[in-house]
Amino acid sequence: MRATDRSRFERLDATAARLKDDAGLTAKDLAEQLGVSLRTVSRDLALLRDRGVPVEADRGRGGGVRLPRNWGVGKLSLTYREAVELLVCLAIAEQLPSPWLIANLAAVRRKLVASFAPSLKDKIAGLRSRILIGGSASAAVVESFSPLGAEITEALLTGFLEQKRVRLSYRDVEGRLTGREIEPQWLLLNAPVWYVMGWDYKREAVRSFRCDRILEAHLSETPFTLRPARDFDEAIADIRAIRP
Repeated sequence: MRATDRSRFERLDATAARLKDDAGLTAKDLAEQLGVSLRTVSRDLALLRDRGVPVEADRGRGGGVRLPRNWGVGKLSLTYREAVELLVCLAIAEQLPSPWLIANLAAVRRKLVASFAPSLKDKIAGLRSRILIGGSASAAVVESFSPLGAEITEALLTGFLEQKRVRLSYRDVEGRLTGREIEPQWLLLNAPVWYVMGWDYKREAVRSFRCDRILEAHLSETPFTLRPARDFDEAIADIRAIRP
């Protein structure tokens, strides 16, 4: 997703939250609070209405815009990133061996996807083909596993979502420390361990990286294009996995 798209989604969420919290807001108030022009506020309000948000407006002096305070009960408004994270969580839950209380998760997932705006739905559909949920990691892998730091997680996830290269400091299975620059094209979870699969510029080939062996990760502003799925055939040949 482009930065402009992401900021627009975030601004729409912020606008809806302010309208629900304060019944006395004017378009000028919104423009000042959000740091945008009146024209941008007008476009955003029109877009919210197009998405089914019941924005109400009072005309004339002293008039304002608002949302009914009871609106949103039973509804869920998600950002692009939140939607991706929730879909992955649902996919993980569907893989759990116990069917009790989670038998209807597939239906929940379908309803969640169906509720998204068309533009968001298209973006998420593209991501689903790049995320694999496999089985549990082996006992030996789990024993050496350590949780990822917030900065590493942020760089990897942002690079994956926005298709930007990431520079890594990586310790391999032999304990050797190397510097890499990669395109984070695919993600794989063998719970609780995440792997990122992508083009490695040092090796000039597709490589998989166990995320908890990454010591540092720095997002680059250099974009990349998605590579054909056939480029990853060898990397995922022995993986039994589903997509969110």
